[in-house]
Amino acid sequence: MENKVNISNNSVESAGITKDYKEAIAEFVWNGFDANASMVNIVFKPNEINYINEISIVDNGSGINLATLGNTFGSFLDSVKRSSFNRSSSVRGKKGKGRFSFIAFAYNALWSTTFLYKQSKKLLDYEITISAANKDIYIDEHKKISKNKHTGTSVKLYNLHDVTGSSFGSKEFIDYLKYEFGWFLLLNKSKGLKLCINGDSLMYEDIIADNEMLTRIVSNALNEEFNFRITYVRWHEKIGDKFYYYFLNTAQKELFKQLTSFNNNAINFYHSVYVESPFFDNFAPSDRENSEGLFGANLSSAVFKSLIKELQSIIENKQKDFIRSNGADDLIGNFERKGVFSAFKDNKYEQDKKRELVEVIKEIYCIQPKIFKGLNETQEKTSVAFINLLLDSDERENILSILEGIVNITGEERESLALLLKKTSFNRITRTINLIENRFKTIELLKKLVFDLKRFTTERDHIQHAIAENYWLFGEQFHLVTANEGFEQLLYKYLNMVDNEHVKRKLKPLTDKEKKRRPDLFICRQRSVPDPTYHDDELEENIMVELKRPTVVIGKEQLRQIEDYLDFITRQDEFNSQTRVWKFFVISNKIDDYVVKQYQEFQDKGKRYLVKSWGNLEIFAMTWDDLFRNFQVKHRFLLDKLDFDRKAIEEELKFKGIALTADVVAAAVVQRKEAF
Repeated sequence: MENKVNISNNSVESAGITKDYKEAIAEFVWNGFDANASMVNIVFKPNEINYINEISIVDNGSGINLATLGNTFGSFLDSVKRSSFNRSSSVRGKKGKGRFSFIAFAYNALWSTTFLYKQSKKLLDYEITISAANKDIYIDEHKKISKNKHTGTSVKLYNLHDVTGSSFGSKEFIDYLKYEFGWFLLLNKSKGLKLCINGDSLMYEDIIADNEMLTRIVSNALNEEFNFRITYVRWHEKIGDKFYYYFLNTAQKELFKQLTSFNNNAINFYHSVYVESPFFDNFAPSDRENSEGLFGANLSSAVFKSLIKELQSIIENKQKDFIRSNGADDLIGNFERKGVFSAFKDNKYEQDKKRELVEVIKEIYCIQPKIFKGLNETQEKTSVAFINLLLDSDERENILSILEGIVNITGEERESLALLLKKTSFNRITRTINLIENRFKTIELLKKLVFDLKRFTTERDHIQHAIAENYWLFGEQFHLVTANEGFEQLLYKYLNMVDNEHVKRKLKPLTDKEKKRRPDLFICRQRSVPDPTYHDDELEENIMVELKRPTVVIGKEQLRQIEDYLDFITRQDEFNSQTRVWKFFVISNKIDDYVVKQYQEFQDKGKRYLVKSWGNLEIFAMTWDDLFRNFQVKHRFLLDKLDFDRKAIEEELKFKGIALTADVVAAAVVQRKEAF
């Protein structure tokens, strides 16, 4: 039977029908879901050269009721679809136009549908055809009692143009379907809704970075409770220029949408929120005058306002979680690459300060990401340095005051940042105390080694291993170059560490005897210390340590050995820069009268333990007691306050049945290094 649409053929052409084949397919898929289909299948079979002449969209929905065919196909601008599911304020098949979308890439369309005829309670089949040449005519024919057991509709589009098999198998097409239907499939996951391509389910999950289903109950003044099903989605990629709350009724029709409060924050927080509730069944979004409305709620109602506050709280917390786990780490990584934290040196104290600064920056970034956005490199370094300066002073609480002058901070955010500032300060104190405590225990073990067990202690087997793992005794920022290795190998390693040279350069010849000499410990450090003579230069400090058996007395012979080391170095062009300061230490339990006289000779230099000095080279002679006393003097206040029990280590080991041999004590000293 031939039927006339209430519009001319030319009017259909000019009615804004889509010309995009992807949108056209989507229109038919939405029609299937509008008909309560649980599965829609896009079917096409390209040949060997990827040519296709037809494509079908098959669903298991309720079919097209013959009794209402005039309303759906006959009324171009007044379709029952206008009350069906809606997204992004554009009703699928809006006002009957959706069925004409096939003209984007096909000349003919054939609907084969099965529906339940209520009068006879039987399933009926019939077909509907429309051609692009006569769009104002639709034909329904071949009516018969169905042999099918279920309702459904198959739309076959044939005599295709401007498309190939690749058009429907391409990544572009698949991705379009994911972003068009992924959110809808997620909302109806519990119902088992599927969109398939040639029988394979569309795997949309990869476009969703995070999602959560929530329920909230909001009461009105009459204590009536309204349930809201909230679906939060964070996308991997941007899905539009703005991010919205979508409000849906029980039929999942979108009544309206509203911008979230988290747009344009430049942190890639791509999100959508879908709110479903019977509350919206009689909702009047266009009515803003009456708080309750004559026939239902509206935007001014107390329930809706409470709901919006709840939604804002949810998204605010989600954004903070996102920033902490993604955005803040990206920001810190970007700062690292640009050298914003370059002022921090590679030692425990400086790295602790850096960790504290990073935590505070992350918290500030969570409160307001824009503070760190759009800055050039100089501004980034200045901002970070300013925050670090406040953290290093007694003015750390002023960070809150300054921040409150820039952005609005909630009470919860203020409390969180204040707690972090106190926590990081306390953590730094705790870490420092633990560091001092562990170092004190190391000192006590070393005393056992060089005093109580000196008869069994050797410089190579015991003392050297202990000091090599605890070279903080000579300074916080030193790096171990080598321990107990030949002098030639030592010089090569030094170049690698200090100058980043990984290719062996030819050094001036060393004698076989010289090559075999093994300084016990060689450590170096680089620090920005002004040259006292040439103020534009910086000095690099290097230390070499010669450890003597506790029974050896330091005298002229031992100092001459150090002078031999000096000679080795000054003969090499690679090591005689005037900006490299060399300090040599020789350590044992006792010194002789010759060393005492050398102390007096160089007393005017103002450097304790100095016995030789010329140019940028210095030699120091120390006893173990001198070394231990230096530690105690520097940390006297903390040691007194902490009230360490000097017998605790020995008693603990005895309780465990461990005898204090030289080997055991040396091993214990090495293990203590793990605490640093």
